[in-house]
Formats: sequence, C-alpha cells, structure tokens
Amino acid sequence: MKVITVTLNPALDREFIIEGFAVNAYHRIKTQDHMVMNPGGKGINVSMALAKLGVSSIAIGIIGGYTGRVLLTELNKTSPLISTSFVHIEEETRENIVIVDPVNHTMTSINSPGPRVDKKAVELLLKRYEIYLSRAEAVVLSGSLPQGLTGEIYGKMAKMAREKGRMVFFDMIDEYLTEALEICVPDVVKPDVRGSYTILQQRLESLEDYVEAAANLVKRGCKLVVVSYEIKNDVVATQDGVWLISTEEKVEPENILGAGDAYVAAMVYKRLTDRNTSMLETAKFGYAAALAKTKKLTKEMPEYDEIGEALNSCKLERLR
Repeated sequence: MKVITVTLNPALDREFIIEGFAVNAYHRIKTQDHMVMNPGGKGINVSMALAKLGVSSIAIGIIGGYTGRVLLTELNKTSPLISTSFVHIEEETRENIVIVDPVNHTMTSINSPGPRVDKKAVELLLKRYEIYLSRAEAVVLSGSLPQGLTGEIYGKMAKMAREKGRMVFFDMIDEYLTEALEICVPDVVKPDVRGSYTILQQRLESLEDYVEAAANLVKRGCKLVVVSYEIKNDVVATQDGVWLISTEEKVEPENILGAGDAYVAAMVYKRLTDRNTSMLETAKFGYAAALAKTKKLTKEMPEYDEIGEALNSCKLERLR
C-alpha cells in the first residue's frame, strides 16, 4: 500500500445517460448500460484511478447505514490494488445523482449533504490513519465533508502526514482549504473552485486572478498548485514560475465527471514513480490523465497508455 486516500463524505454515485434530457419532462432510460451505480467521493475516485495505473492504495473514511454497506461492497469489487478501512456509523451514507446528456452536451449533478459524524467516529478514524501512515508514501485528502466536520480535520491529517515525511495532496473547496492551511501546508494542492470561484476567499474572474491566487499558494509553501481555468485550461504554479496548460482538442462538458480525480491520481503516480521529474511535468501528466478521462462518457478512469497518448495534445505557455 503506497497511498492513503481519505474520503470523509463518500457517496454511492448513480449516473444516468439520458439523451435530450429536459426538466419537467418524462424520461425513459434506454438500456441497463445507460445507468451506472458505483462507489464515489473524490478520495475513492483517486484510489480507482491509481489502481488503473498499477498503484496500490488504502481508501479510508466514514460510511454509514445500508447505503454505506452497498458502497463498500462495490468498492471491494473494483480492484485487488484497493484495500479499505472505513469507520461505520448509523446514519446513511449519501447518494449522488448525475444525469449525462450526450446530445445537448450537459451534465447535471445533484449531491446530497451526507450524514452527521460524531467525535467518536473521527477519533477512531484518526487512530487507524496514524497506523497506516507508517506504511504509506503519500496521502490524498480530498472532497466534501459530512455534517459536523470542518476543514480543520484536513489540516490535522495533513500535519500528521507531514510529520512522518509523507507527501500530501489536497483537492477541496475553498472553505476547507482556507481552514486546513491554517494548520498545515500540503505539497500539492488542486483547489476545487467549482461553484465558489474563490481561493482563500479571493474572487477569481480574470486569468490574472487565477495566476495570482496560484502564485500566492506557492508563497505559502506549496510546491505545486493546479487551478482549473475554464473547461480545458489549467493554471499551474511552482517555485519556478506559472504556466497555462491547455489543449486544442475538443472537451465535451458531459464527460468531465471524475476528470479532476484522474488528474490528482496521475500526479500522485508521477511523484511516486519519478521523484526527479519536475513539478511542471507532474502537472502536465495529471492534465493528460484528465484529458484522457474526458474521452469516456462514464466515470471510468484512463489507462497509462491513454494518458501517454493524451500527453501529445498538451500545450504549455509560460505566464510568469
């Protein structure tokens, strides 16, 4: 087990492919292939993407109720490279719904808030986490939080990992990121700016705003910062400068589900397998993984060869 992925608010994802989807209308799903149920939550998605790249991981977190048991059963079926250690609570794990429309090129997501988690469950999880840290090389802290937790939990878990010399990756919304950074700065951060379009409570509007926000996170101590800018561009900041990674390939909006998680997993893979590679090349490999993922309609993660092929489509432009 090389990587610990932490999913504190996992979900049972239900994905429906509906051509010509419209609100306030009756829809019939064509075939069984057009509806998919799989384990979800950003950390779990990263574990599944790492497995595609041949990297072993342990997915840990908190699950509850019947839905949680179904999620765990499905996750244990995915790959022998993924082991699991979830704390069980009584309240039900959430379910998320995604409606993909390949005709109108839309993706509609409905995400539930998740259960309320008590102090006892968190303490038990942290005890297990501390044990697993002795065997792991990297930790991925990502995704939403259940009711009762704040971003401080991510900061605390990051600090525990850094104290043992482990690489730490963040992928979370600005609220959690701001709180976590007060406790510990990760090696790599990919802020989730969907919805808020803010980083450290600063509004992102122009490209220069994204550049400045990414550069500021590097000044805080991060070694690599990746911020999505529009649908197929990423602003990348390292201690050596700031770049824009882009592609001329068409990216369909309905195919982006899980692309960010493929991105994070590929960066983890690159840091584990080639410590001498630059942070910029690490980000480029992650971008290629996300691009390769968008060739798939469902949440299926890309293979290594598919990422290698997508690398040929990546363009770099120095911004600072």
